[in-house]
Amino acid sequence: MATNTVDVLVAGGGGFIGGHLVSDLLKQGLSVRSVDVKPQAEWYQVHGDAQNVVADLSLLENAMAATDGARQVYMLAADMGGMGFIENNKALCMLTVLTSTHMLQAAKHHDVERYFYSSSACVYAADKQTNPDITALKESDAYPAMPEDGYGWEKLFTERMCRHYSEDFGLITRVARYHNVYGPEGTWDGGREKAPAAVCRKIATAAITGKHEIEIWGDGEQTRSFMYIDDCVRGSQMILHGDSGEPVNLGSSELVSINQLVDIVEGIAGIRCVRKYKLDAPQGVRGRNSDNTQIMATYGWEPSISLADGLAETYAWVYDQVKLSQG
Repeated sequence: MATNTVDVLVAGGGGFIGGHLVSDLLKQGLSVRSVDVKPQAEWYQVHGDAQNVVADLSLLENAMAATDGARQVYMLAADMGGMGFIENNKALCMLTVLTSTHMLQAAKHHDVERYFYSSSACVYAADKQTNPDITALKESDAYPAMPEDGYGWEKLFTERMCRHYSEDFGLITRVARYHNVYGPEGTWDGGREKAPAAVCRKIATAAITGKHEIEIWGDGEQTRSFMYIDDCVRGSQMILHGDSGEPVNLGSSELVSINQLVDIVEGIAGIRCVRKYKLDAPQGVRGRNSDNTQIMATYGWEPSISLADGLAETYAWVYDQVKLSQG
């Protein structure tokens, strides 16, 4: 692997969020090394102006080589997906700890200036998420610890690793807890897609085929908040360059049920569908929302793109993918 100085390394740059982040960083005139384990043909976006490297960062030698010469690191690499994947692949999700640990070791070794870690709302204690009318989750609600099994435990463990690397070695780390990021150029089928993309696909399929019925996992009353990708990209950069070393929520506080999410997408598509509820499907916690008090106090920041506007962009893109897939 070639090692030369770059402004930014994006680990997981072939993923959904990583691809959008690399695009934005390049637009700012920064030099970017984008690294992902997937074959390049499977990357969500490939940017010709970046150094695009296929490498398994769970191996220490690859993490060392990828980080060599990078001033800043965005650590987004993880084996993850929507709730269907997370609930059925707990060991795979936890094995991401190898990537997380080796990237921290590499960042320390190469004297990286700033290190960003993308954590998740899955770190929050499950007993605080049992009601659809959820009290928004504030950062302190991660403790006493009882995160989502597998994926959530790995994220919380790595948050602590970032904290101790800062305390013990002086590595400047910043941690954002992502809340349900969605948008175009993401996973929309195959089992790893999240609720907004899945709903957009189902409604688009109904619109294209004329068969106006869809399946909903659970009873549709489970609640979430969803953040559009552009807000995620801007917020991540803001947190990396900020002064706070504490984990901070990065998400929308606009709470909706899955049924309401379907309502919005149906309105965008101009159709109504018969809903069939699959009550034995994976559905995660009963309710989850982002308390944005800390990020407002620290950065004066709130997501700028409403769910309706973001879903309109996402639905248009997913519709085109569904249309193409059907020939």
